[in-house]
Amino acid sequence: MNTKPGTALQIGTVAVRSGLTVDTIRFYEKQGLVAKPHRSSGGFRLYSKDDLDRLSFVSRAQALGFSLVEIRELLLLRDTGSETCSHVHDLLNQKLTAVQQKIADLRKLENQLKDAKKRCDQALAKECAGSCPVIDEIARSRKEVQ
Repeated sequence: MNTKPGTALQIGTVAVRSGLTVDTIRFYEKQGLVAKPHRSSGGFRLYSKDDLDRLSFVSRAQALGFSLVEIRELLLLRDTGSETCSHVHDLLNQKLTAVQQKIADLRKLENQLKDAKKRCDQALAKECAGSCPVIDEIARSRKEVQ
């Protein structure tokens, strides 16, 4: 860590500046995504601007949907400074494919919920006094799986 006198930041300041919680910063430290910081004579964690930049990188990568394993890989690529564009391109393609699949799954779920609501609306229009058709269908679906 590159800390000069007067440039060391305590964990609370780093949390505010990075937008992370103190617990998240400690978790990232335990996961090896950020190096263990130096400690003050009073035992306080002291972080450098480089540490803050690294934490911000991790946070932004996680916001893009990268897992901690993938972020560790991105950090390794970043730290080595080697030719990384093609590797990152592959990682992005994998992530994009996964996101597109999730979107397709969510659209399917949305349609199922709309259909269920439609059946419910129809039952309510008939002043349904019996059992709910959606609950009945869910119960039938469970029996069909068994």
